[in-house]
Amino acid sequence: MAISYDKLWKLLIDKKMSAADLRKAADIAPNTMTRMRKDQEVTLLVLEKICETLDADFGDIVEYKKPTDNDREMEVQHSAKR
Repeated sequence: MAISYDKLWKLLIDKKMSAADLRKAADIAPNTMTRMRKDQEVTLLVLEKICETLDADFGDIVEYKKPTDNDREMEVQHSAKR
């Protein structure tokens, strides 16, 4: 996947906050947190809520990673199963 939330998880550690605490404070659905743990896309509204809660910017919580050939291959296989 081309999106990574590794920065978010590191920021939570720095702030001594759990993912569950963030979910409750930012009023985020559990399935949205699951999507983020899998580095899947979420809405900008969710990212805004997180930034507001953590007093952070988008770049502090998410980063773009150029997809590798393996990522592209897996995406094609996943799409074929639908």
